[in-house]
Amino acid sequence: MQRTALTAVRRADELDELASETVDLLVVGGGVTGTGVALDAAARGLSVALVEARDLAWGTSRWSSKLAHGGLRYLATGDVGVARESARERHVLMTRTAPHLVRALPQVLPLAPGVGRRQGLTAGIGFGLGDLLRRDAGTSSLVLPGPRLARPGAAARLVPAVARTRLRGAWIAHDGQLVDDARLVVALARTAAGRGARILTRVRATELRADGATLEDALTGTTLTVRARVVVNATGVWAGTVDPSVRLRPSRGTHVVVPAARLGRPAGALMVPVPGSGSRYVFALPTQLGRVVIGLTDEEAPGPVPDVPVATQGEVDFLLETVSGLLDRPLVPDDVVGTFAGLRPLVDAARPGDGAGTVTSDVSRKHLVEVSPATGAVNVLGGKLTTYRTMAEDAVDLAVRHAGLTAGPCWTADLPLVGAPSLVGAPSLVRRSTQAGTLPASLVARYGAEAAQVLAAAALPGAASAVGQGITTAGHLDITRAEIEWAVTHEGALDADDVLDRRTRVGLVPADRAAVHDVVAELVADTLARL
Repeated sequence: MQRTALTAVRRADELDELASETVDLLVVGGGVTGTGVALDAAARGLSVALVEARDLAWGTSRWSSKLAHGGLRYLATGDVGVARESARERHVLMTRTAPHLVRALPQVLPLAPGVGRRQGLTAGIGFGLGDLLRRDAGTSSLVLPGPRLARPGAAARLVPAVARTRLRGAWIAHDGQLVDDARLVVALARTAAGRGARILTRVRATELRADGATLEDALTGTTLTVRARVVVNATGVWAGTVDPSVRLRPSRGTHVVVPAARLGRPAGALMVPVPGSGSRYVFALPTQLGRVVIGLTDEEAPGPVPDVPVATQGEVDFLLETVSGLLDRPLVPDDVVGTFAGLRPLVDAARPGDGAGTVTSDVSRKHLVEVSPATGAVNVLGGKLTTYRTMAEDAVDLAVRHAGLTAGPCWTADLPLVGAPSLVGAPSLVRRSTQAGTLPASLVARYGAEAAQVLAAAALPGAASAVGQGITTAGHLDITRAEIEWAVTHEGALDADDVLDRRTRVGLVPADRAAVHDVVAELVADTLARL
């Protein structure tokens, strides 16, 4: 078995081992931050265990806009440090650690009647500043082209559904786009496992202590005590449920999903200014599986944290109405095939007596790393997906100092994730790996250098055939049967839900999910039986 392969058998064996050992670092939480911490610590030579109550990327990490963005939006709110950090981390992702998962995405801001001349001028200045951030980060224009003013025809070619009446032209800028946010989390977890970290899903931490935690195995119901020299709480929006000293101010970001055909199968993202705001935009982003994701909102979400946040009808209406202002034909509710919402774990920095009406888009996206006065664990809070690596570095640095551990320096900025090309810094992976059409481009986009192995390792019949083949309502899905098997034999999927909702993202469209559920469940069961 590959060292990076996560399986049900490995999970059971490593959970048994954990009961009788003391690890250097225990990570609680299997999102992008937690898996980033596990990789950082394991790469420094520490013994590491990560426990996740449900599945990898269960929470906020799978509900993003799938952008590795350069932080342009933070310049508008004065967070220059966050903006610069974002651009540098985007550079790391696109050129060193995950060039197979992140690629340049054109973003189109039409200069149309719905966009005032002042807005167009402001956007142009902003794009220029964003390009300075790109240059400061060292990102080549071959990797991420600079912004430009384009003629109306160029905008229409990238976003065919844009309204062309009185279209004066468009700003075209580029940012980084993940093929999928959950795939990044899985790649981090597998890379950490390859360096000796134990990655244990369906294991809930019911009590944190400075020297370990009490764990409950959700599959068997058994309870065990794990000893650790230091604990890192990376549970995101749930951090306050395991540490009463944590104060978060969750913000809900909602997206709607429409068929890509409805917008003419765009090759770029449409940017639409939010009326009344000088810095907020709604994006229509082309994604995998023939979909366009439209988002996002930024609404305060007080109260208990739900397992799966739900979009409100008002948010859906707002997104449709905003985007429709720049389309040749308005979107209507019947165009929506799915919705999703995520909660950002923003750190509540409000002082007693502060007003409660602060808009969450104005709350800083800076992260916070500190030792909890309640549990003695290291809490890593706030932040955002693009800067997960620096959050992890800060958390491990503090954990090492707090526990007096001996560890090497952080080197995750130069550590390729599984699937990355062997020649780090080569973003033309897709072109090289699809020589003469030997591999589907969509497969390479999801698995990078492992794409050929995904097909070669499959033992089930019809490995290269699409899981939706023969199903009229799911014939557009290009997910192969081999990918379902790979999710179980290499990516730690334990049931059909893991595969549909967090390995392939079929589940973002409920109708697609229902159409292939039984087929996927059968493939998962057959694969689990052979482990």
